[in-house]
Amino acid sequence: MASKAIRRRIHHGDVDGGRNEHMETSGLESLSEPLLGSYNDDRIGNEKNDDRSQQDLWDDEKKQQIHWTFLFSQLIAQWAQWLANFILSSGSFLGRLLPPIGSQNGHGSNNNSIILSPLQEERLRNLRQRLEVPFDGTRPDHQDALKLLWRLAYPDRELPPLKSELWKEMGWQGADPSTDFRGGGFISLENLIYFAKNYPESFQRLLHKRDGKRAEWEYPFAVAGVNISFVLAQMLDLQSGKPTSIAGKRFLELLGDDEMAFDNLYCVAFQMMDAQWLAKRASYMEFNEVLKSTRTQLERELALEDVSRVVDLPAYNLLHH
Repeated sequence: MASKAIRRRIHHGDVDGGRNEHMETSGLESLSEPLLGSYNDDRIGNEKNDDRSQQDLWDDEKKQQIHWTFLFSQLIAQWAQWLANFILSSGSFLGRLLPPIGSQNGHGSNNNSIILSPLQEERLRNLRQRLEVPFDGTRPDHQDALKLLWRLAYPDRELPPLKSELWKEMGWQGADPSTDFRGGGFISLENLIYFAKNYPESFQRLLHKRDGKRAEWEYPFAVAGVNISFVLAQMLDLQSGKPTSIAGKRFLELLGDDEMAFDNLYCVAFQMMDAQWLAKRASYMEFNEVLKSTRTQLERELALEDVSRVVDLPAYNLLHH
């Protein structure tokens, strides 16, 4: 069974920081509305001045590198998708000669039968167990994980109380971060910690919005991370018995190669989302649109024939350790 914690649609009421429950679950539904609630931050006026200062310090060469790397990866994915459609078309001569994506493992793209190795079965089972754990602000181990995230994000700053206005600086929408976890569960906190530990440079650049010309009203970093965990689990079809989508099937291959494939894919998705944000010159109210386009782009890259590991994804090149 899929996680109760991830099976809740995130909507305005879920993440506005106005309720104090630590645990809440519901059914997973398709995304059809903005994923972020009202983000009322008294620091907005100050952040405008900070944005100008950051923009003055922006390195043009680095900006162009990120921009062109993103466009190049998008072009590759679109070209590969076109080629795959051509090969798989019923009247195509090449389609009769070449196997469709996924047939290397004994299944075609339209075949719901998936044969998993014992290793894949075990890793998928472990991942689903992680997805079933809701965030509980009363559990000491969950509190410790939240404290660890702060120390990783701000190693030179004093740890604030678990309820403090300082948490808003990380991108939580209220003084109590526990109210923002309902959509993604405890795994979304684990994903953020993994990102900070394994790709610290990228984590810090995204946290502090160091890249590109930023909007005056930016997306909140931490809550965006919770949303990405939710969307990624949904995209990979992890709530079903066995994934039937192309992205879900390809993920099972990645899981066979890497036990932490979900966490690494999360890091790629977060970096890709920020690149989409900059390319679209988006602002806060467009976050949902950016997240959906990020999902589309990630699905395209997962459909590439030569992707057998997370590091094979074109967008992986955007990450920095």
